[in-house]
Amino acid sequence: MSNRVRIIGAGLAGSEAAWQCARRGIEVELYEMRPVRSTPAHQTGEFAELVCSNSLKSDSENTAPWLLKEEMRRAGSLLMEIARECAVPAGHALAVDRVAFASRVTEAIGREPLIKVRREEVTHVWDDGVTITASGPLTSDALSGEIARLSASAAKAAHLDGTDTAALKRCATQKREEEVGAGREMEGAGGASLQEVGCDHTLQGVGGDLERRGSESKLRRASEGATEEIDNRWHGQEARHKDEGARATQENLYFYDSISPIVEADSIDKDKVYMAARYDKGSADYINCPMTKEEYDRFLDALLEAQSVEERDWEKLNYFEACLPIEEIARRGRDTLRFGPMKPVGLRDPRTGRPPYAVVQLRQENLRADSYNLVGFQNHLKFGEQARVLRMIPGLENARFLRYGQIHRNTYINGPKLLTETLQMKAHPQVLFAGQICGVEGYVESIATGLLAGVNAAVIAQGGRPEPPPRASAFGSLVNYVARAEGKSFQPANITFDLLPALPQRVRDRKERHRRQCELALREFDAWWERMACPVG
Repeated sequence: MSNRVRIIGAGLAGSEAAWQCARRGIEVELYEMRPVRSTPAHQTGEFAELVCSNSLKSDSENTAPWLLKEEMRRAGSLLMEIARECAVPAGHALAVDRVAFASRVTEAIGREPLIKVRREEVTHVWDDGVTITASGPLTSDALSGEIARLSASAAKAAHLDGTDTAALKRCATQKREEEVGAGREMEGAGGASLQEVGCDHTLQGVGGDLERRGSESKLRRASEGATEEIDNRWHGQEARHKDEGARATQENLYFYDSISPIVEADSIDKDKVYMAARYDKGSADYINCPMTKEEYDRFLDALLEAQSVEERDWEKLNYFEACLPIEEIARRGRDTLRFGPMKPVGLRDPRTGRPPYAVVQLRQENLRADSYNLVGFQNHLKFGEQARVLRMIPGLENARFLRYGQIHRNTYINGPKLLTETLQMKAHPQVLFAGQICGVEGYVESIATGLLAGVNAAVIAQGGRPEPPPRASAFGSLVNYVARAEGKSFQPANITFDLLPALPQRVRDRKERHRRQCELALREFDAWWERMACPVG
């Protein structure tokens, strides 16, 4: 077996996977198509470019995102280390300067002698050696087609559970038996088989010849009709079996992910906003734009009337529930935004001493603090409509937009049907998937699966057998969901306590329950990581 790993995609997962392989002495060929060919959402050719938010979620101890990040820290994650170095103020969350972050990841990967970077588009997934597919949510059409082809045999086999060949053989046997039976029926009806009629020399004269031809014609039509009926039924069964396999491996599943707008900091009217963190957790790093009921109602009406970008013929809007555009949330009821991204609870306005009716939060985008993104304000509106509607937010009347909100397709495979808990394909164990394409949602989750895929790929390349992470850990719970969730309704997931197993004893207090879950997870993770005999540098 070749002591080399190919990795398709140098995003968050691919970059982390490459680093983990190299740490273990494995040569890596890292393929990235940007900037040779870009995507609708990326703006640079840098590795690990963040295209949506710049937040890596909560950094508060004993939360689910913190737990996953802590496990990654203990595992020596390169990208989490760089994220800390590029952190910007974000209250109790870990947010990064996205430009600095991508630049440092690119530099670190480029300096590693065991990693050979190839700037070219990949349209073929190698299954003759160890390969990690980490092409991300914006996988090209050509590579998507290749992944669909590779997935087809696996999903078809899983769907039919090994009975496809047997089923078609049964159909063929039934067809032959029915053809023989039909021939016998024709013999009984006409007194002789077609062969016998054709060879009957006792019919004399014209009348006899016509009688012979008429009998032969009737028998042939009857036989052909019966055979055609059998053929139709057999081909129908064959087609149904093929269709079932095809449906089981259909094209890649996909949904639409969203990008929030970014505004220049000096275009925000500081007299109309205030700094605060929700419930005063962490430092007051968020800009809050308060709204009265009247202002909220006017904003909502304008949002509902705004024109969205037209859906293309090939598009099917199937949004990820946890990342809905604001206009989609608004259509579900007049107060849905106030219970979502515009929730005012815990954001007391120091000028009034109470929370506003609704609020829009802005989070610092980079270390220079010269730009802010509108938290949770991803949308699918035309750019002109965005400018008109968003400038109705108090403090943003003269906002200058550095980037408008956008929607882009987010491709992922059906993990439960195709993958194991080591992120290997069931039908092609030397092919692994990592990042959002394997069925996780979020930056941290993508990096985590990249780390795990890199470790497992190195084990496979060295002739070993990967061991899945313990179920109690955040790593184990995440890949357990990817590999064991309900396949028919599978959607990508973030790390949450819902994914972790329940404690043996019931603990009523939520904070104490989460603390114990994290304690157990880290204990199990440490024991597993020690068994993996991973190097520290």
